[in-house]
Amino acid sequence: MTATAETRTSTAAPALRRLYFVRFGFAVVWAGLLALTASDLGVAAGVLLVLYPLFDVAAAVVDARSSRARELVLNIVVSSLAALGLAFAATSGIPAALRVWGAWAILAGVVQLVVALRRRRLGGQWAMILSGGISTVAGASFIAGAAQDDPSLTTLAGYAVLGGVFFLISAIRLGRIGRTA
Repeated sequence: MTATAETRTSTAAPALRRLYFVRFGFAVVWAGLLALTASDLGVAAGVLLVLYPLFDVAAAVVDARSSRARELVLNIVVSSLAALGLAFAATSGIPAALRVWGAWAILAGVVQLVVALRRRRLGGQWAMILSGGISTVAGASFIAGAAQDDPSLTTLAGYAVLGGVFFLISAIRLGRIGRTA
């Protein structure tokens, strides 16, 4: 590893750790709010659906600035398009929202997987690798679930909590790695 790469790695880990803790907290609070409003696709649930990918955009911007991971630009674009798509889909009903969310989960999961694989040397990334892989599978299940007789948004709350737990695990691992380095 070059001196520049070593410096970038040593400065990126604490920033990522803080970001991962924030992402965990946001995911848990968001999931709780969605669980309370997910019985129908009203204004509150619609706003929450759009808010999640917008938060992902903000987190990707912070991450890209601290780590210089160019792949995150793709995540910013995909999540921005997802927010727009969800704004429109929310007016069409739960099945449309699940399809857009599913497509976003697949694409964002692939990007997360690629970024985590490239960050392996940083440490604490196995949870992000798992999260990216699971996100792609979950996205396909959301799309399939949209065709069920009574589709529900509550599965999205579970998805967010699981993703948040993976961010928490990575944050803890990054802290441990930083203390032992």
